[in-house]
Amino acid sequence: METQLASAETRPAERTNGAANKAGKGKWTALVFLALAQFMVVLDGTIVNLALPRLQVEMGISDSTRSWVVTAYGLAFGALLLLGGRIADFWGRKKTFLVASAGFAVASLIGGIAQETWELIGARALQGLFAAMLAPAALALLTVAFPGGKERGTAFAIFGSITGVGAAIGVLLGGFLTDYVSWRWCFFVNIPIAVVALAGVWAKVPESKAEGPSKYDWPGVVLAASGLGALVYGFTNAEHGWDAPDAWGFILAGVVLMVLFVVVEQRVKHPLLPLRVATERNRAAGFLAAFLSGAVLIGGILFINYYLQIVLGFAPFIAGLASLPMTAVLIVAAGLVARNLPRLGAKIPLAVGPLFLAAAMLWLTQARADSSYAVIMLPALILMGIGLALVFVPMQNLALLGVDKNDAGVASALANASQQIGGSLGIALFSTIAAAATAAASGPKLEALTAGYSAVFLWAAAAAVLIAPLGLLLVTISKKAFSEGEERPHVHLG
Repeated sequence: METQLASAETRPAERTNGAANKAGKGKWTALVFLALAQFMVVLDGTIVNLALPRLQVEMGISDSTRSWVVTAYGLAFGALLLLGGRIADFWGRKKTFLVASAGFAVASLIGGIAQETWELIGARALQGLFAAMLAPAALALLTVAFPGGKERGTAFAIFGSITGVGAAIGVLLGGFLTDYVSWRWCFFVNIPIAVVALAGVWAKVPESKAEGPSKYDWPGVVLAASGLGALVYGFTNAEHGWDAPDAWGFILAGVVLMVLFVVVEQRVKHPLLPLRVATERNRAAGFLAAFLSGAVLIGGILFINYYLQIVLGFAPFIAGLASLPMTAVLIVAAGLVARNLPRLGAKIPLAVGPLFLAAAMLWLTQARADSSYAVIMLPALILMGIGLALVFVPMQNLALLGVDKNDAGVASALANASQQIGGSLGIALFSTIAAAATAAASGPKLEALTAGYSAVFLWAAAAAVLIAPLGLLLVTISKKAFSEGEERPHVHLG
């Protein structure tokens, strides 16, 4: 693409403009296929959740094993993201994307035809492995295609909103397929999505990869994979109690391993994660916002779904439909935020957005067993859509701001890993809070459950508020970075 544009400079003006317009259209077409892949990755984080009860009965899976259908995906995804990012940088982002898309489709096929429990759990782990390659490759390709300016803000707004949309559509689609077709289609549905994304990227996206030495930091790989894996596993097990050794023990081990990882990365010549990627203050704000918003979004949506189905008695598909207002508002609001980002900058939306999220969660604390959807849920979902748009658009821009092209894959992986770990922590923490509050509540069962969910929404509001200071204290990048081109930051933390 760059060669075509360079050679066009010697042609007549009208032909130069034509080449530029063609290249510009190609970028936006590529965005569609890259966003489609991100949608599939996020979709698979939630689509199986609503199918679990029926899946468990048909497959004869025990209660103690059931959670692994969800955990296996998050564990492999979270543990291998940094390695996936480096593979994309060194091997080639397009090549990595194509292989990962094909692998994800095959893993989904295996999951859909699985007859034994171990086959199903293995397929979910395999999906997580290929998602760990696919997600950073897609975001890195987007970063290279849109290096700066207003177009980058719009592209990142579309890509960032996919996270919220994919999570919500996953609930809706999972409920529909489980109710009206078969839970197995929660796996099969990925195959056409993966094929379309693969074909589109193969045809429309040029290859890119890091220049210079492509040596893997294997000590870093082992420490990062085992550390992130231990954290995800420990947080997931904490759902059954924080005092269990397989919860706090793995979390502690994960923290120790990640500290060792940082020490190693400071010393090796070719680090898996160059610390300059994570310690620049504006990008740090993006990564921390991804972590906290992951907890609020993934954990919050889970308990909103519990409330709709268990307390209000909505069928799975109807519960998914009831969540759509948030998705619709998110899409519209993200476009508006992206359009105005050059005037607003990142600081204002990143500080204001969390207040909308907190307001939504505080509104949900008023829920009762006999509450009206229109009075309690609908206003909260609208507020959530606005808040997520205000957070996601600047968050995606900040997380990859000024990143050297050689580090685009690993920076993308870190942004995804931050949200994945945040989501795992959110689900674990909120599940523990809900169980304790439900046990302490008096009255009928549904009232007790609602009291537990209200406690979750209160803590989710507190987590959302923590995002606001990130924008106020860490973001220093000027508004010009979102209008005139990419501004490379230089201020690092510590």
